[in-house]
Amino acid sequence: MRSFKVGTSTCGVSAGADKVLERLLSLAAESDGAPVAVSETGCIGMCYREPLVEVVDGPERVLYAEMTPEAAERLYRGATRDELEAHVLIEGESGDRDGFLLEQHRIALVNCGHIDPADLDDYLAQDGYAGYRKAVTAMTPEEVVAEIELSGLRGRGGGGFPTGLKWKLSRASAADTKYIVCNADEGDPGAFMDRSLLEGDPHGVLEGMAIAGYAIGACEGHIYIRAEYPRAIRRLEAAIEQATARGLLGRGVFGGEIDFEVHIKQGAGAFVCGEETALIASMEGRRGMPRFRPPYPAERGLFDKPTNINNVETFANVPWIVRNGGAAFAALGTPKSKGTKVFALAGKVVRGGLVEVPMGMTINRLVLGIGGGVREGGRFKAVQLGGPSGGCIPASLGDTPIDYDQLTATGAIMGSGGLVVMDDSTCMVDVARYFLSFTQSESCGKCTFCRIGTKRMLEILEAICAGGGREGDIERLETLGRQISAASLCGLGQTAPNPVLTTIRYFRDEYEAHIRDKRCPAHVCPSLVSYSISEAACTGCGACIKVCPVDAITGRRKELHVLDAEACIRCGRCYTTCQFDAIIKD
Repeated sequence: MRSFKVGTSTCGVSAGADKVLERLLSLAAESDGAPVAVSETGCIGMCYREPLVEVVDGPERVLYAEMTPEAAERLYRGATRDELEAHVLIEGESGDRDGFLLEQHRIALVNCGHIDPADLDDYLAQDGYAGYRKAVTAMTPEEVVAEIELSGLRGRGGGGFPTGLKWKLSRASAADTKYIVCNADEGDPGAFMDRSLLEGDPHGVLEGMAIAGYAIGACEGHIYIRAEYPRAIRRLEAAIEQATARGLLGRGVFGGEIDFEVHIKQGAGAFVCGEETALIASMEGRRGMPRFRPPYPAERGLFDKPTNINNVETFANVPWIVRNGGAAFAALGTPKSKGTKVFALAGKVVRGGLVEVPMGMTINRLVLGIGGGVREGGRFKAVQLGGPSGGCIPASLGDTPIDYDQLTATGAIMGSGGLVVMDDSTCMVDVARYFLSFTQSESCGKCTFCRIGTKRMLEILEAICAGGGREGDIERLETLGRQISAASLCGLGQTAPNPVLTTIRYFRDEYEAHIRDKRCPAHVCPSLVSYSISEAACTGCGACIKVCPVDAITGRRKELHVLDAEACIRCGRCYTTCQFDAIIKD
């Protein structure tokens, strides 16, 4: 049977995939010829070419990119592959024209973009729940924990704590009730790993949680997910309902004596609730604020019961490890960072999307190879790794292998996997200001150093970007950053200064230009940019006059225009509007 699979994760829908799906479903409903199957699937990672439609016709498989309802209808009605050549992205199993998938090794993402997330049978056909069945019927809980330890899997949510050790500690805690919690409170700007996993393969995460429940002796699991992810929530709810109806979750799993129920708790989007004790407080109905540790959640967590908390990607790796063995996972990666890691490529990169690569791949291979480098006209300058808690790594360190220890040595962190690419049009001082403004506004306010210290740092950065920087500001930022990192209670405050400290470390000259020369080298900070009109390039078209909000530009049509620097408010509208490069930034 000929079938059409439409990628309807959030990235696809935002590009128009819902309209493509609607057209194909209506055509299938009206057809009186051979039956055609139309289904949804998740994100294969190629967000830069959405909407995506895969056509399976017998042994032939072709993935079409940038589809429109009209192009999809042509395809449905029999247009040949050659007639839609411009849309062809992948042919067969290895015909990836962009090379986006060739260096990837998919474990957590293995099903994303291939199965229908709303169809349990699709998941079962890919060995779904086989790992869970193997665990509860052929392994003791201790053997499951040992296998996870052997794999070397570390928490993929940011800290990189050994997953097997965390499970062992949770199992060793004596209690009549224990809990498994999946942290899906993804809040880093530019990160979309958890959302895409839950939208594309919800059963994979549920199976990982169920295996963890068996391993530590928990009969109940909770998924803490931000309410801003409605599509992921709907697919999770459907997956839980289907798995429970089939006896894969709930009471008497696989007809035996194992129980494991899963519930969903929606969060309000507070970044601090990504910290596990703040997350627990929110789940219990209290304000999301971290507490001192110990005791750790493995001893006293949700409702004061032993609780094991891992993030979405960590759980997504577990079924594969149990099916294939911990040694197979440990064979990938580096000595201290085993397996693979999912990254969300965003920013000034050509091929933005979701990738999964072995630990140890260099930044250059990821950005310049898989990502296709920076967009036309730009020069690779830096990557921001680890979100607001991470740091900026310059292009000069592009050969740095991506693993926990080597990234930490640069001043950045692995984080959950957000990777924002920057080119030479990016002002690193402004980047530091942006990320610090995010963490400052997301501070819960419990710690004086985090609440007030980040505010003082932000005030200095805002003054520098506005042209009010003073000698000694760089040193003040460094001192405040070290104090905040050392004295804050939770990971938010401890890592909040990272973007500032790393940009000072690698791009100190940009700070000095802002402070001493009152100049923004990247021409980004409005107060430090001036505009003028090139006599040689101006055609007198009048476009700049029309968009200037303060009438700072004058001139007759087809004659040289004049810009009044005193009246100019540096909004930049004339610069972005001019098609002849006649507006000059100084």
